[in-house]
Amino acid sequence: MHDETTLLSTLPGKRRRPKSPVAWLAAAGVAALGGVVGLALMLQSGSSAACAAALTGKATFYDIAGGGGNCSYDGPPADLLHVAMGPGEYGDAAACGGYLDVTGPKGKVRVKVVDKCPECAQGHIDLSKEAFAKIGNPVDGIIQVSYASVVNPPLPGPLTFRIKEGASQYWFSVRIDNTGNALKSVQAKTAGGSFVTLQKYDYNFWQADSGLGPGPYTIKATDVQGNTATVDGVKLAPGSTQSSGVKMYGSGANTGSASGGGAAAAAAPAPAKATSAAPSPSPSASASPSASASASASPVATASAADALEVQPLAATTLKAQETACG
Repeated sequence: MHDETTLLSTLPGKRRRPKSPVAWLAAAGVAALGGVVGLALMLQSGSSAACAAALTGKATFYDIAGGGGNCSYDGPPADLLHVAMGPGEYGDAAACGGYLDVTGPKGKVRVKVVDKCPECAQGHIDLSKEAFAKIGNPVDGIIQVSYASVVNPPLPGPLTFRIKEGASQYWFSVRIDNTGNALKSVQAKTAGGSFVTLQKYDYNFWQADSGLGPGPYTIKATDVQGNTATVDGVKLAPGSTQSSGVKMYGSGANTGSASGGGAAAAAAPAPAKATSAAPSPSPSASASPSASASASASPVATASAADALEVQPLAATTLKAQETACG
């Protein structure tokens, strides 16, 4: 068992466990959870349904300490509503960028997957403290929840591209944000070249280990729902985040400009230009996903302090699928 103040190192960020001793002791019991593969499959393979079946499990909370989590985002979502998944559901960053609707004793909240919780067993999710407070009492430290992946949620904005520090014409690495759904594949090419399928790494960057040349690049992203967007003019500007004018799905502008902060962004060349974005049946919105009212799924009971101290392993048969409303 780790000390409650121990910082858990991840690539590239650090995670802090809940300060509540009850939560910490309870998390040790929850670590025995197992046998859940449904959510990981939903996040990685997608679903044709408007919302996926929910799973029941446990939730704790933690402090991301201002970073972007193991998914390597520039920072937490603007609304601070996010979640870390255990290794089985994180899936080597396969879940990054997707959203979950999580229902607890006080209602429902929508959270973005931004991090990995190394010690969380399947069925145990680690929420931001802000998200936890919307659906449970922080004093409890650990609560029973149900959660489901969200299909084509409203988008927080157009796609952004961050070229990893150290990238060059001989080694290419890019992270894509504002995807709504988790990404399934990313391809890239230079002018006159052929698309190369990039390899995804655990820290949510897509790489061509042999490089793609000096750029600029055309990048094609496909999510787990089959939505595809292609963006031209992404520059080789390591350490800067470039914004396009195209959204992953729904209506969106077809031109954009590079933007970012600091010296790296100032050195970025010309704007990135979005060339196409395949529409999807689900419309997008400019507002960031936010907490929603409690849906038809019945809230589960809050775990008391005594229960938390003596959490029993949750059998796989109790992690049953439920239908929820998640749009």
